[in-house]
Amino acid sequence: MEPDPAILSFIHDTRLSDVPDDVVAFGRRCVLDLLGVAAAGSTTPLATIIADHVVEQFAAGPRASAPIFFDGRRVSPTGAALAGGMTIDSIDAHDGHRLTKGHAGCGLLPAALAFAAAEGIDDAGEILAALVVGYEVAIRAGIVLHETVDDYHTSGAWVAVATAAMGSRLLGLDQEATGHALGIAEYHGPRSQMMRVIDHPTMLKDGSGWGAMAGVSATYLARCGFTGAPAITVAGREVTEWWVDLGSVWRITEQYFKPHPVCRWAQPAVEAALSLRSAHDIEPAEVARIEVTTFHEAARLVTRHPANTEQAQYSLPFPLGAAVVRGTLGAAEISADALHDPEIAAMADLVVIAEDDDHNRLFPGERLARVTIELDDGNRHESPDTYASGDPHTALSDMQIRAKFHELADPVLGADRADALEVAVDAIGQGVSLSGVTDLISGR
Repeated sequence: MEPDPAILSFIHDTRLSDVPDDVVAFGRRCVLDLLGVAAAGSTTPLATIIADHVVEQFAAGPRASAPIFFDGRRVSPTGAALAGGMTIDSIDAHDGHRLTKGHAGCGLLPAALAFAAAEGIDDAGEILAALVVGYEVAIRAGIVLHETVDDYHTSGAWVAVATAAMGSRLLGLDQEATGHALGIAEYHGPRSQMMRVIDHPTMLKDGSGWGAMAGVSATYLARCGFTGAPAITVAGREVTEWWVDLGSVWRITEQYFKPHPVCRWAQPAVEAALSLRSAHDIEPAEVARIEVTTFHEAARLVTRHPANTEQAQYSLPFPLGAAVVRGTLGAAEISADALHDPEIAAMADLVVIAEDDDHNRLFPGERLARVTIELDDGNRHESPDTYASGDPHTALSDMQIRAKFHELADPVLGADRADALEVAVDAIGQGVSLSGVTDLISGR
């Protein structure tokens, strides 16, 4: 049971010139968005702990090393992929895909840049092509996993497979070794239970960094002759239907982009509440009760008084309360100061959550919430069923994506360095070297 030769050909032979221009532009958009999230994430306790850990436990070898994002220290490519994926994941603002119920780019981008640094690949266009290929493999593998098993696994489970596909291309593995790399990555990818971290928010997050690490390791093992069982998400006969459109349908363009740095499931309710606040000039002091009707998974986000940013990101009452109090929901609203804001805490206590059968039936293809804000004077303002901004049909504009990048990156990098990074990302795939990007993310 080997992968279809057409899949292997797509992985190895797709050049950037084969990719439609709008898809190439979308790939650059993903890179810019992810780097903004990484910059903000690099300031979190999670990122500090994981960076120190990989320096101690994943030291650079004599022949291969890669930089930790916005840190300055160099480690092994497996360590760099782990740290980069978890740094991005530490601020829940990165791109995602509805049907995978997770995030591809969070693990793929740091893995791609780790391979590039370790292997001396300075062709930015090739790295972008490999990244687009990685997204296409990741999204399909993620959909297949959800369709074929009952348990809901974190993104790392299928990001590992896509990372190995991307790495096999970048390391020039032959088809047999690529099959083994995919199989090793799938076998060792973190099939961790997502709803456990929803119910108990911690630094475990979505497993993306662990998946990137497993995929990078699998690729290097396969290059050395290590063998793996077939990757059933790619090679199983029962999954063929999800792979037949590879190279003709570009699923990367189905990615959503988050306007707010919290779990995607909470964002429809946040959007609905912000719309009601604006439309009816609601003052926080007037609010008596906030009723949320949504789907089951969002209703599991129950932490009201988070002790840390992880709990704040995997909550519905807290970010909703912060949005109503402050009229916005950005990185500052999930930071240490906001966690101890008594007004936000009091507003979170007013939130009541209920499930809706129709919303449950539509998930994961559609994520909806309806919010009613009741005021002290008895007036009630109810939203319609609301989607989160940033889905393909509620897409953020390029200007909004760039504004989000600067909102996240400027406080960490400074405006000049962030501007330079934006320019460097815009130039990817236009005959420039990758160093224009990597030099800007390699140091503190």
